[in-house]
Amino acid sequence: EAEISNIRSVGYEPWLNAQMDAPISQTGVAWLSSRGYDQITADNFFDNEYPGDYMIWNQLMSDANGVRKRVALALSEFFVVSLTGLDFSWRAQAIAFYWDQLNANAFGSYRKLLEDVTLNPAMGYYLSTRGNRKEDTRTGRVPDENYAREVMQLFTIGLYQLNNDGTRKLDANNQPIETYTNSDVTNLARVFTGYNWDFTGNVKTPATNDPNRQINSTGYVLRPMTIDNTKWEFPSTTSQHSALEVNFLGTNIPANTDAPPASITPLDALFNHANVGPFFSKQMIQRLVTSNPSTAYVDRVAKVFNNNGSGTRGDLRAVFKAILLDDEAMNAAGLTAPTFGKVREPILRFTQWARTFGATSTSGNWRIGNLSDLVSGLGQSALRSPSVFNFFRPGYVPANTAIATNSLVAPEFQLVNESSTPGYVNFMTSAIGSTNGVGGDVKAAYTTELTIAHDSTALLDRICLLLAANQISAASKATIKTALDATTVTQTSTTAEKQRRIYMAVLLVMASPDYLIQK
Repeated sequence: EAEISNIRSVGYEPWLNAQMDAPISQTGVAWLSSRGYDQITADNFFDNEYPGDYMIWNQLMSDANGVRKRVALALSEFFVVSLTGLDFSWRAQAIAFYWDQLNANAFGSYRKLLEDVTLNPAMGYYLSTRGNRKEDTRTGRVPDENYAREVMQLFTIGLYQLNNDGTRKLDANNQPIETYTNSDVTNLARVFTGYNWDFTGNVKTPATNDPNRQINSTGYVLRPMTIDNTKWEFPSTTSQHSALEVNFLGTNIPANTDAPPASITPLDALFNHANVGPFFSKQMIQRLVTSNPSTAYVDRVAKVFNNNGSGTRGDLRAVFKAILLDDEAMNAAGLTAPTFGKVREPILRFTQWARTFGATSTSGNWRIGNLSDLVSGLGQSALRSPSVFNFFRPGYVPANTAIATNSLVAPEFQLVNESSTPGYVNFMTSAIGSTNGVGGDVKAAYTTELTIAHDSTALLDRICLLLAANQISAASKATIKTALDATTVTQTSTTAEKQRRIYMAVLLVMASPDYLIQK
């Protein structure tokens, strides 16, 4: 309520500027360290993923830097690295460092973010840049093409040439024009060879449960990969960076070019490609505002990506301000437009519940693990995409629906099925009303709600305002109120009786179609 009052007082843009200016309160890596998860103990944190889950839920659910974290989460679904795909010591620290880089760059330069992502140790493992070796004519080995393909297909330019409004360019036969060829991938793959983790200052410590096993210190997952083979865990006298000439997308890198210049040149070329503005901008609009933005909306944001008004390209602060403050995002007409809006991701619903009702961790460790399971969890868990293609595709169309009939897309609907729908309701039922807390640890206080629980109208009005911006329909509110009033609750009722009414009100709002579709 204080935030609502503040934004009404100062205005949208000043409020947003203040949010973007706020310093990062605590990094994910620092939080892991503060809880002792970087220590070599009998718990073998170095071999476990769960501290990474605890870290990201703490980051998303804690109060500070809400706008920055929301944008970083959107970025994590564009530049995908999944904790599920990491299998090395200190993987929780690695995913925390990746998250921290997304968070730090959220309002900075897209070009810097692209380079940080490229050299990140978790990304290096996930898309096999780490340890990627140059060609060997004796054995027929060629460089791994994984990152070269995905940095173009998913992180920068996409598969087809685009107009600035996000629509596809067509050739003389009315067919889409591909942005790159297999030759471009093969050539670009040579650039991303010779990199490995940086073990500068590494110290090995015997594992508590196995003194014969030596555990590296955390530093190698907390700094960019290096081309300097003297800094590798197993130093090599031979560089593994390809010395061949590179030609891709009209860019030439001469043979025998040293690795850092060779890797910088293609990132510059990709960053300056005309596709990047519309390709990136449209997907960020989809993540934050609406699944089917108009071409004019995409064009306006892409123009800001191309030039922030001061001649700077890729200024993410300007881009995200353009997305959030655009008339199409702010206009009340969107509340009733059938093509406007998006499905709220399960991650966002759960996080909103925690932030809205003051959830805290009894232990301080935020013991919420992997919630990907469709039956026992949310069917989605932050930083745990099942593949590099994210939890859902930007062009997903649910079959045999009015969405398909009207040539629309609904990316988040890819998470909706016969198992995930009741699974979500069951999980939230447990989370909302748990006496021990989610994971036996994280629970909401409902402090303000308890003071008005006897007044079903006031209680419902408050919950509808905070969770759904007063967008729950009159019919839905009437249905929920009838359910609440079926059991009498007065000011003298017990705390348990008041809590049951609050739990029911929160659950029914969060299960309603009016809430599940964000307008």
